[in-house]
Amino acid sequence: MKSYLAALLVAGSVSAIGGPVLAHHSFAMFDQEHPIELTGTVKEFRFVSPHTFIVLVVRESDGTSQQWNLEGGPPSFLARDGWSSKTLKPGDEVLMTIDPLRSGAPGGAWNVNKVKYKNGDPIVVTH
Repeated sequence: MKSYLAALLVAGSVSAIGGPVLAHHSFAMFDQEHPIELTGTVKEFRFVSPHTFIVLVVRESDGTSQQWNLEGGPPSFLARDGWSSKTLKPGDEVLMTIDPLRSGAPGGAWNVNKVKYKNGDPIVVTH
């Protein structure tokens, strides 16, 4: 009877912690084989779980602007690299290489080591 209860307890524990792992989405929607470079102005930087986001306004060659919604890693990963909710501010001009959405919509995935200021300066963060 004790071994049955122990097995039941272990199975229940695995089921309880396994749900969030299975619920996490894939990055298959992003074309990681054809990255693109964007230059734009930060409209919003969301340092939230489960993923950070940059809303970037990109000026097109014809003078119009397009808003890009860019998904980054979890805040805990960015924090390890010294980022915080105050690292990027509205109005900051950045140059970034992203993995675009396969659908062609203005969005994609970004990584901290592929973002710098428009003038080429690295985004300096302190630990």
